[in-house]
Amino acid sequence: MKYLIQGLTKDGTVFRPSDWNDRLASALAEYRAVPRLRIVADMAREHKMRGYSNCIMPVTVNGIRSIILDDQLKDIEVLAFDFAMNFARDNNLTIISNYSENTVKSAQVA
Repeated sequence: MKYLIQGLTKDGTVFRPSDWNDRLASALAEYRAVPRLRIVADMAREHKMRGYSNCIMPVTVNGIRSIILDDQLKDIEVLAFDFAMNFARDNNLTIISNYSENTVKSAQVA
C-alpha cells in the first residue's frame, strides 16, 4: 500500500519549511527496496549526492509538496516507516491511504 503525505495541515495551512518533503526523503534515502548499483553508490559518495529511496519519494501533487510513502519500507526498516508516519501525525499533516496516481491527479516528482 502507498500513502500520500501532503504538506497541508488538517486546518488547511501549508506546512513549513517548504522543502520538508526533500529533507524527509533525504533522511530516509538509505532504506531501499531495490539496492542501487555499486557504481552509482560510489559516484554519489564521491560527489556527495544522494538518490531518494524508492519507498519514500518527494512529489508535488496539485501544487502541494508531498511524500509518497510505500509500506514496503516496513519490511526493510519498520522504524524508518514509523518515523515518517509519526512525523506526519506529529505535524498534523494530511495522510491519504491507498494512494495511486488515480487517487489524486497531477502528481509530479518534486
